Amino acid sequence: MTDAQNVTLTIDGKSVTVPEGTTVLQACEQADSPVPFYCYHPGLSIAGNCRICLVEIEGTPKLQIACYTRAAEGMKVLTTSDKTLAGRKDVLEFLLINHPLDCPVCDQAGECWLQDYYMQHGLYDPRFDEQKVKKPKAVPVGPTVMLDAERCILCSRCVRFTEEITKTGEFGIFNRGDRSEVGLHPGTTLDNNYSGNVVDICPVGALTDRDFRFKCRVWYLGSADSICPGCSRGCNIQLHYNRERQWLPHTAGGKRVMRLKPRYNPEVNQWWMCDVGRYGYQFIDDNRLTQVQLKSNGQVRAGTWPEAMSLLKDRLTSLQQAKQLDQVGVILSSHLTNEDLYAAKRVFGAYGIARMVFQRPRLGQADELLLQADRSPNAAGAQALGIAEGAESLIEQAIRKQLRVLIVFTQDLTELFGASRVQETARQLDLLVFIGTNTNPTASLAHLVLPSAVYAEKDGTFTNFQRRMQ
Repeated sequence: MTDAQNVTLTIDGKSVTVPEGTTVLQACEQADSPVPFYCYHPGLSIAGNCRICLVEIEGTPKLQIACYTRAAEGMKVLTTSDKTLAGRKDVLEFLLINHPLDCPVCDQAGECWLQDYYMQHGLYDPRFDEQKVKKPKAVPVGPTVMLDAERCILCSRCVRFTEEITKTGEFGIFNRGDRSEVGLHPGTTLDNNYSGNVVDICPVGALTDRDFRFKCRVWYLGSADSICPGCSRGCNIQLHYNRERQWLPHTAGGKRVMRLKPRYNPEVNQWWMCDVGRYGYQFIDDNRLTQVQLKSNGQVRAGTWPEAMSLLKDRLTSLQQAKQLDQVGVILSSHLTNEDLYAAKRVFGAYGIARMVFQRPRLGQADELLLQADRSPNAAGAQALGIAEGAESLIEQAIRKQLRVLIVFTQDLTELFGASRVQETARQLDLLVFIGTNTNPTASLAHLVLPSAVYAEKDGTFTNFQRRMQ
């Protein structure tokens, strides 16, 4: 017995209770009897056009598509009967009639649903003896995406994504019969803020990422869960890295991080991420600071960590003993983790340094889906720790010779306050310390440079604009 809100059905002999309105496909997943699918996506409307999710339902003469059929009370579903498996094999044969044998050169190889389902449900002797239909190959449809229409199985995921999620409507399906193909509507280009998501949801190699194209085979990739630092949304992501290079120093050449992919979180970003975050990973391996640098009389030399720590400690201790710590300023960054901010507050607070602030980067463009104008992954975390915002006052104090030491984390101050003001700041200071990840004009002006780890190289948490710690 079930209440009016639920229905109970049997799937492969297993009883499962699901909310009323649940599809058979969703019920099968809950019963641990998953069925294959191409066109279905939980974040998009149901199209029911790929037909691979066939199941046998007792009392129904024909096989039914599980993505569209609603679960009903007392329904008995078979997902692995001979009739079901034969139907899926026929669907696969139909889908592959005009599909090119591009696997050796296709970026999707290794994570292609056609390959996977063929091994599970196909393995047929091909009966097609005619010439395959030729369609456009390797056509750029925007700055981030390449289209190969021959590989497309017309699942319409990309069409529904641009109609329902971004509401920009660039994609459509044109022509009829075996000449049908996905393409852009005339006069349009796929250049919305979320164009990379169509590559994520494409189950085959029809839509590929121009940034990732031909750079690395997916079986060489490792993955790590992370949080996107591109804005204050804090989208959940997977960071894919080249396992062959994961431990190489930055000077060894080549890239470690190959791409970012969205990770499902219903409360933050669902299945999606914006292109600003997706393609903003290059700094992880480009122009990294890799050694301590000391500048004296305009000359820069490599230093050691003990030497640098001794220099900084001695300078702060002398000012502490002289009761002149009001001449020391610290500019933290909204890109630091909560743990970094807490540690900095404890360390500098122990010396008695009161002039400690955090700084955000410049505001960017926002949209109504995910992207926030605030490009800070952790401004909310700094605020929660009681750290005041705004570095401009410290810059002004340094220019007026009211500061002798300024410690800057991560930020390139020249982008925020102009090169001339920051150059004047450096000239007036006894010691400018830069602690960061990448070379930039502020680092080149510093008397002491200490390299640090990027978010992809450490554990920690960010607090997004919703006050959600992740």
